Amino acid sequence: MSLAPDRRYFLKMGAAAAALSPFHAMAAAERGRVRIRDIKVMVLKGPRTYTLIKVESDSGLYGIGEGYGSPGVGVKEGVLELRPYFLGKDPLDIEALYLGLGQRVDGSAHMLLRAVSGIESALWDLAGKILGVPAATLLGGRFRNRVRMYHDEGPRNMLDPASCREWAAKMKSDLAGWTAFKFGPPRSRPEQDRARDGSNRLLTSKELRDIRRGFENCRDAIGWDYDLIVHCHWEYDLRTSLLLAEAVEPIKPLFLEDPMPPDFSNAWVRLTAESKVPIGMGENLARRQGFADFLLQKGCDIAQLDVRNTGGLLESKKIADLADLCLIPMCAHDTGSIVCNYATVQWACAVRDFLAAETVIGRGGWMDDVILHDGPVVKDGHITLPDKPGLGIELNPDVVKAHLADGETYWS
Repeated sequence: MSLAPDRRYFLKMGAAAAALSPFHAMAAAERGRVRIRDIKVMVLKGPRTYTLIKVESDSGLYGIGEGYGSPGVGVKEGVLELRPYFLGKDPLDIEALYLGLGQRVDGSAHMLLRAVSGIESALWDLAGKILGVPAATLLGGRFRNRVRMYHDEGPRNMLDPASCREWAAKMKSDLAGWTAFKFGPPRSRPEQDRARDGSNRLLTSKELRDIRRGFENCRDAIGWDYDLIVHCHWEYDLRTSLLLAEAVEPIKPLFLEDPMPPDFSNAWVRLTAESKVPIGMGENLARRQGFADFLLQKGCDIAQLDVRNTGGLLESKKIADLADLCLIPMCAHDTGSIVCNYATVQWACAVRDFLAAETVIGRGGWMDDVILHDGPVVKDGHITLPDKPGLGIELNPDVVKAHLADGETYWS
């Protein structure tokens, strides 16, 4: 089936916009002077696992990136499998290297694409260090100097107003200064939590009533100066998603996240058209091809990607450029370590319309200290774009070594 004329136009213009990046001009004088000497990988262990990747050059400069960690089955092995392909190549040929992987990034091997995404982010860190500028500059330049982050902690019991008030007081006093929160609805049937068995995509009338009451308790407790995001896990059918959107509409959520299974269908178009609550989706999708139908056919109000899933920062920028042509803003899913957070911040600063990014850092613990930093990582609910080249971060070796996963060695 051939693409419709408007679809061809949008795809062509999206590719053209990405090609106009200042990176090409800045890199021209440096191409051929530096080669990739080695690629190393190690896994950290915390609340999740975190796959860190290092691309070393023969100039002594190196770049750090992060591949998917949880689930991280095969990601480290994928990095090591891809390593020989990159050795001896020019680290500034980022797009050519990515496309040269062919079938390894065509979507047929998702875990391998997750490995590629981490290597690609490390290449942008290295490229920024070679050229002396932040990765955001190479991706097209910054629209903002800081990125809003959202916290993923909710009340212990949404159906208990006192519990909600306790949660709200804790969030308002947090030194990170959070302004947005994401959490899921109350679950009255634990055996169906996140619908892991896939046996039922429905909600009962009682459950819908409890969901409405629970989120209204949260809104009453936190007030209207903060944004709330309703967190789902792809577990509902179309009709139930519409009823869920209706149930939470009174609290005016920033968006309803991933209520239906992640692949595109016309059900997403209908849900977006009929819901009064903005519909967000995309954290599981890979490459522009995964997002194209959602964007071009208006199957979402907000596109939320994870730079560890898409193929890396450049592919994420191309997705954002296509979303911009369709007048759809971007968000970011990010359950990674602080390394992935700063890669996300570099990308998000180069995106025209960006709402907020998820984070599991900014809580003042060791996960913040994986990098060297002065002061809080998250301040006033935002992460500030570093002025240093590349991703703008440097690992703290002592903290990293103290939290390596079992059997891991530092930059093995």
